[in-house]
Amino acid sequence: MRIGELARRAGTTTRTLRHYESLGLLPARRAGNGYRTYDEDDLRLLRQIRVLQEFGFGLEETRPFVECLRAGHPAGDSCPASLEVYRRKLAELDDCIARLRHVREEVGTQLARAEREVAALRAAANVPGGPPAQCALAPPDTGTPPNAESPSDTEMEPSTP
Repeated sequence: MRIGELARRAGTTTRTLRHYESLGLLPARRAGNGYRTYDEDDLRLLRQIRVLQEFGFGLEETRPFVECLRAGHPAGDSCPASLEVYRRKLAELDDCIARLRHVREEVGTQLARAEREVAALRAAANVPGGPPAQCALAPPDTGTPPNAESPSDTEMEPSTP
């Protein structure tokens, strides 16, 4: 099959296929007329690459899987080098999950602190003689709706020289 058909069947672009070829992930075979030619094995390689990329693997990380398929194995992950890539990716994911858990704990702590402060401000605002409730980020309430013209804007007469 030619490059356009392979791209269509693999759900990618011819530009992507040329890029994979330049990286050595996709074999570069040419017919007598100079056109690139591909077969079903190449489609399997592309599907393996695409699945791994969907899992977050970089292109270089897919290389052992591609080489495993090219060596005639029924699956790209049946070779020791592929298994090692899986192990590294799992360790990377575990590290990422641990960092995210830590960040989640920190955000939860900040939320709890902020909620306590808001509750204390509300309680103080309800006490006679307590401070008025207002947000430091919002302008003070003047009783005038935003974008309303003030009386001084409409009642002023133009000055004459």
